[in-house]
Amino acid sequence: MRLYTIGFAGKSAEQFFGLLAMHGVTRLIDIRLRPTGQLAGFAKKVDLPYFLSRLVSPECDYVHVPDLAPTAEILDEYRKTDDWGEYVRRFEALMDARGIPDALPPGLIRDGACLLCSEAAADRCHRQLVAQRVKAPNAELLIVHL
Repeated sequence: MRLYTIGFAGKSAEQFFGLLAMHGVTRLIDIRLRPTGQLAGFAKKVDLPYFLSRLVSPECDYVHVPDLAPTAEILDEYRKTDDWGEYVRRFEALMDARGIPDALPPGLIRDGACLLCSEAAADRCHRQLVAQRVKAPNAELLIVHL
């Protein structure tokens, strides 16, 4: 089973939706705190279901899961300090408090699901932390960062 992750920053709409289609993504799981902001461009919450059904697959669905996003406080502190280690510590503690992954709806993570955030690369983005957390009890899960 594969779990993909993707960030929209630095990608054109053609690149973004092309990657999702090429990899057979069946569900886009939005883990952003603010999926409706002006900076989201083509990746706004209100637009994604339409684009996914037309540009990826009619069966590709969109789900926003704010419990998989960091708090505004954690994000603001990280932007001020750029301390990745502290960000990881605080976000891991937040996921513990939220009961992630056990508190996730059954069937949310399925083959072809993809975690969406804004960061271009996964190495300093919370989506890789969420993916690792989801993988922990699922040894057969393969994480692929697009």
